[in-house]
Amino acid sequence: MKIPFEAEDRKRYFGLLEKVFDSNFWSEGSMVTEFESRFGKYTGMKALAVTNGGAALLALLEYAGVRDSEVIVPANTFMATPLAVQWAGGKVVFCDCNREDLCMSAKDLERRITKNTKAVMVVHIGGHIAFDILKIKEICDANKIALLEDCAHAHGAEFNGRMAGSFGLGGAYSFYATKTMTTGEGGMVVTGDERVYDFVKKFRNYGKFDYRIRAFNFRLNEFTAALGLVQLERLPQVLEWKKALAAKYDEIFPERVKFPKGMKSGYYKYIAFAKKLKIETGKVYGELCHEFMGVKGGFPNSEWIKANHVCPPIYHGWEHADLPAKALAEKLM
Repeated sequence: MKIPFEAEDRKRYFGLLEKVFDSNFWSEGSMVTEFESRFGKYTGMKALAVTNGGAALLALLEYAGVRDSEVIVPANTFMATPLAVQWAGGKVVFCDCNREDLCMSAKDLERRITKNTKAVMVVHIGGHIAFDILKIKEICDANKIALLEDCAHAHGAEFNGRMAGSFGLGGAYSFYATKTMTTGEGGMVVTGDERVYDFVKKFRNYGKFDYRIRAFNFRLNEFTAALGLVQLERLPQVLEWKKALAAKYDEIFPERVKFPKGMKSGYYKYIAFAKKLKIETGKVYGELCHEFMGVKGGFPNSEWIKANHVCPPIYHGWEHADLPAKALAEKLM
């Protein structure tokens, strides 16, 4: 996909690259430290950069100690979520979603919990925070289960002033090429828990200084971190651009995901319930993880979502975004 990166942003990035070359540190240097500091300030948590969003998920799962235990994940998510559970040695248990927000259902979660459940991985699908997040947290706390958050879509998402990743032990952000904030590849773990922070810092670096940790190399390099700094500066502008386009879509699609009071979406996707569009982007999701992994039935809402939602383009830089709502409707429908 095309990623608009204006001349001023390129100039800023090239200037940061000069600093990287001058420093003689291409890894574990000041760019990574600065990127972590600024992303942490933005989200209101401590932040640690890693190679990608999958590594961020794996770090949180390893901290939670899910090996040989059950981890509940939504059926409607990208395969990164259940695959990370498998890599961490956990057993994947799928949970149905809500039709209203495409995210994990607290009601279905309660019936999936067993004595072997060690963690729940909520996925904030489409750019907004799961509507049931507070109830899910309450359920996890009552059952002494670790709550982890997959924030790959959730750049800029807030609920009552709290950003994605702040409701459980920590959150995993992705900066893959399609994300609202991208560095091509890259990821970030955010957490308000000092113990999680200390663990991930060692985990991403072979367990350095504590080789009892079953870890590996998930460090982010200085060049990617420099790009992350530029992209983080651009993020508010990108989010406003998406918000303006979403307001036009609200005029076109009366049946859509409608956010509760206090919630802000980062609009990774715009999700409407309608027939097939003439122009649309990939759905969230067109295929369901339980189907890929051979788990049969029991997820009626997720299957309804698969059949009934559409995603008109809302990626930054879409060439028709400046059209008025009526013209957009004619182009889409």
